[in-house]
Amino acid sequence: MPVSKKKKIRNFKTLNLNFGPQHPAAHGVLRVLLELKGEVIKKIDPHIGLLHRGTEKLLESKTYMQGLPYFDRLDYVSMMIQEHGFCLVLEKIQGVNIPFRAKIIRVIFSELTRLLNHLMSLTTHALDVGAMTPFLWGFEEREKIFSFYEKVSGARMHAAFFKPGGLSYDIPFFLLLDIYRFCKQFISRIDEIEEFLTLNRIWTYRLKNIGVITKKFISDWSLSGVMLRGSGICWDLRKIDPYELYNFINFKVPVGVKGDCYERYLLRIEEMRQSIYIIIQAINLIKTGPINIPTFQIKFKNQFFKYDMEKIILQFKRFTRGFLIKPGSTYVGIEAPKGEFGVFLKSIGENKPYRCKVRAPGFFHLQCLLQLSKNIFLSDLVTLIGTCDVVLGEIDR
Repeated sequence: MPVSKKKKIRNFKTLNLNFGPQHPAAHGVLRVLLELKGEVIKKIDPHIGLLHRGTEKLLESKTYMQGLPYFDRLDYVSMMIQEHGFCLVLEKIQGVNIPFRAKIIRVIFSELTRLLNHLMSLTTHALDVGAMTPFLWGFEEREKIFSFYEKVSGARMHAAFFKPGGLSYDIPFFLLLDIYRFCKQFISRIDEIEEFLTLNRIWTYRLKNIGVITKKFISDWSLSGVMLRGSGICWDLRKIDPYELYNFINFKVPVGVKGDCYERYLLRIEEMRQSIYIIIQAINLIKTGPINIPTFQIKFKNQFFKYDMEKIILQFKRFTRGFLIKPGSTYVGIEAPKGEFGVFLKSIGENKPYRCKVRAPGFFHLQCLLQLSKNIFLSDLVTLIGTCDVVLGEIDR
């Protein structure tokens, strides 16, 4: 029989694939259901909630000081910045102004926390793509920053160092010298990471023209942080709506052009350089003085106690009752490493919040994967999730 010369048309069936939650490239406990045609993604369905702890609801039954450690555990890569948002919203609703020394120390440790976050984001992203060396370099630097955490709070991660009205403890003078020396040597480590990656042929091939975000897409999906600035929009809450002492500090806001994964990588590198610049300026501005204000302390009428037991009871009341916050509601947004981290607080004049709502930037960035991942390769999804810099602690809450 004659052989037909017509080419056989192959019909590819779609394959449903489960990505995560145990996969290291899922950056936590993210589960993504993929619909693939060959190696091309046709549809994705992100599943969250595997880390859900009901933080916002738990805060309604905790005093304000008891609720503070919950913010350390939201974005567990940017611990002190999460505390910062909660402290600022309480200070705003009370209408208080904390001492200069407390403000400048908050700025220093907020920028150290930004370095912590970007080191984790960049190096694990590189590890997902296939580069192991930056991961080892970055985690060595993270250990040094953790040692600064430990020296001021006794804890390496969940510090509870910022508190309403100021700080939990003052910092010793020698620590500022250690931070200054760290900043000087850290610049060369950024150079090493950039020398390894920026012009690397494999790195650029894997990141360029992947996950391109337009300005309209940003407004439609409420993106912030590097995801916003990578597309050419200069928006940084430290400049637009300054808090603490950022309006007295000179720094640049890096802005991209194309809005792809490679631009976002370059912006995070530059943001680390700017954070070093901010820290050095803050160290030069620091002054001696108080680190707390008495507004957030409980006052009792009796100043004289006949027995020591009465002092013990007073101390017990301080930690169990907590302090009262004026009735009202307000919102504070800060420039966290991942984007705008916001806290909405409603008080009815009690020692516990009536409502506390958290705006997590990663939640909005994770949503946009639905659109950005259409018709890209499966390997590019790993790049896309890495550059979105999602942490499921703040997303699940």
